[in-house]
Amino acid sequence: MTSTTSALSAPAARTVSRDQLATSRVLVVGDVMLDRYWFGDVNRISPEAPVPVVHVRRNEERLGGAANVALNAVSLGATAGLLCVVGQDEPGDRIVELLGESGVAPFITRDAHLSTTIKLRILSRQQQLLRIDFENQPAHEILLTVLDQYRQLIAQHGVVLLSDYAKGGLTHVQPMIEAARAAGKPVLVDPKGSDYERYRGATILTPNRAELTQVVGQWTSEADLTARAQQLRVSLDLDALLLTRSEEGMTLFTGEGVMNVPAQAREVYDVSGAGDTVIATLAVLLGAGLPLADAVVHANRAGSIVVGKLGTASVDYSELFPN
Repeated sequence: MTSTTSALSAPAARTVSRDQLATSRVLVVGDVMLDRYWFGDVNRISPEAPVPVVHVRRNEERLGGAANVALNAVSLGATAGLLCVVGQDEPGDRIVELLGESGVAPFITRDAHLSTTIKLRILSRQQQLLRIDFENQPAHEILLTVLDQYRQLIAQHGVVLLSDYAKGGLTHVQPMIEAARAAGKPVLVDPKGSDYERYRGATILTPNRAELTQVVGQWTSEADLTARAQQLRVSLDLDALLLTRSEEGMTLFTGEGVMNVPAQAREVYDVSGAGDTVIATLAVLLGAGLPLADAVVHANRAGSIVVGKLGTASVDYSELFPN
């Protein structure tokens, strides 16, 4: 095996055809939420407390969490299925409605005892003033039903993407990984928390800097980062670990070495959902048959595009491949 400290060169970003992307079939599983945005004006401070008074003028609702991941996959031209649990409530109804308009194939279980996760963002002059979260976790029995359905859906898809937002939807993530790998499907995981043992055997993990630091500790140099990341990758039996580093781009750690992909200079407007876009792009391109290194270069570009948009958003084919 080539030394894990070898520096690998990032390939040139070659255009991928729409027809090629159309062959990609991605199964997204994970925590789904409804992103609500209230836009308004702030012209005074409340007489009741030293806080701004927002006069709400309009509102928007968007698919969030794993649903945004699936939407990103469809936006690029792939086929995407979404397996998830939502509540038997108004926000759950709205998610079902939005999915019906999105082109994503929904495989939804409704839990009468679950309150659908909502992230409510209040904005003025395109700046977030406050975010309010409403959430709890689905019942164990419901999750076992989802696991059985998952095993049936694997054969219909080429790539499995597990989007973990620590809301309980991926309680059974380890048997999901095992079932996908047994079926010969690559498994991409967007992780959360400090217990990465639960992701053992995945093909690729895509933590950001804060998430990786929580697991391996703070590194002191690039060499120290490489040592820590490669040790984690080997210990968890991963094919690759892709670290997203905001303004520093991305670093891919594999058994062949380390590949750094610099960030593309672009004004950062909102980082909400950027990780969703990165892992969705990666999954779609791998499902279309691209080598991992090429897929990472394109995913890096997709991430740089989406941070220039407000809130959770997606990137379409013409944006990623403008020529």
